[in-house]
Amino acid sequence: MRARTKRLYAFGLAATLVVAAVALAWVGLGRHADLFYTPQLLVERGMPDAGKRVRVGGFVETGSLVNGDGAEIRFNIVDGSGETVLVSYTGLTPDLFREGEGVVATGQFETGSRLFVAEEILAKHDENYQPRELQDLGPKGAAY
Repeated sequence: MRARTKRLYAFGLAATLVVAAVALAWVGLGRHADLFYTPQLLVERGMPDAGKRVRVGGFVETGSLVNGDGAEIRFNIVDGSGETVLVSYTGLTPDLFREGEGVVATGQFETGSRLFVAEEILAKHDENYQPRELQDLGPKGAAY
């Protein structure tokens, strides 16, 4: 077999492997990717199908946090566009969850309603995070 033919077979095999890897990644990510909506995107693109699992993110609107029965809370998510999403969540919230801070809620919209029922709440923080237990020890960023 000539060297040129060997190179052609090697190139063909490499191209086939790359295409197969891309196809596997595409299928794998497509099945497990959650869509991320902001309140503005929900208005622009319309509401997702009721019962479809999605993620909604933004900031917890100041003054909107209401404690309900037991461990239920309700709050609004805003994104600076003037649009809001009402979220209901039952369970324990992360330590960093508070009004005015970033949040991502995973769940689904109720059928026939604009209420988002969250199954999971993720609180976002900036690079200056310091645990509550260490806040009284000194200024942020101080080396000990």
